[in-house]
Amino acid sequence: MEQVEIKLEQDSGRLDKFLTDFLKEEYDFSRSYVQKLIESNDVLVNDQQVSVKYNLLKDDLIKMNLKEPTELEAKPEDIDFEIVYQDKDLLVVNKPNALVVHPAAGNPSGTLVNGLLFKIKDLSSIGGVLRPGIVHRLDKMTTGLMIVAKNDKAHRRLTEMLANNEIHKEYIALVHGVVEPNAGKINAPIGRHKGDRKKMTTTDINSKHAITNFTVLERYQNHTKISCVIETGRTHQIRVHMAFIKHPVVGDPIYAFREDMKEEFGQYLHAYKLAFNHPITNEKIELISELPIEFNDKINMFKE
Repeated sequence: MEQVEIKLEQDSGRLDKFLTDFLKEEYDFSRSYVQKLIESNDVLVNDQQVSVKYNLLKDDLIKMNLKEPTELEAKPEDIDFEIVYQDKDLLVVNKPNALVVHPAAGNPSGTLVNGLLFKIKDLSSIGGVLRPGIVHRLDKMTTGLMIVAKNDKAHRRLTEMLANNEIHKEYIALVHGVVEPNAGKINAPIGRHKGDRKKMTTTDINSKHAITNFTVLERYQNHTKISCVIETGRTHQIRVHMAFIKHPVVGDPIYAFREDMKEEFGQYLHAYKLAFNHPITNEKIELISELPIEFNDKINMFKE
């Protein structure tokens, strides 16, 4: 169980809707589950139990006990995604847009893990029953390549390789504005936003070292297509770093602009390339995932 406090800086509407939106990126709880938390006295406003319909006011203090449902488990489901590489130790999948990686209270089913359990007989157990085989994650609305471990030996080595920056991960993004330098390095520590739990931010307080290298691929009138190679793997790293230099990812509902929240595709960020030595055989593996059709449609629109 995790305890969270929120001090409101403005009137914020219905309690259940506000909390559903506030917790979406980190937990992706459904509105009905948030309502259950409120009704079970796990959410207090100014130390008082209130209705799900309570209208939040400026300076209200919300206290929450966040807990996962005890009955949560991952079951095999026929989920549509592509396996681009597979051997006896690992596989690499091409994660589509809007697919959550593993079950949680807000998404108890319909995740990549549910699909993996349907397609793959053996997965590593290190991640537990809800995250079998999951070595690293992509955000729900980020597309592209992800490594999945089939056994614990491969999982441990892949985790070590990630920590030592031995896995080359390259992303392609569409960002707002015309990025002037042809290439650059963003070296800015990332930590949890003090006032907004669903956001990360560049900060020196309770932060972690984070480096993103970017290269301009193509410039348009008001946007830029870039390649990003990350030296670290922090939550929302590319999204936070690009917003930090005033070029947020197009469609990002958290770090970009108000109009981006209307973008159904989400952020235009794609895990384009993986290159690494096999964790067991040491064989060189290099994989590329072409851009989703929505990317190319957006690029064509920028060129008009």
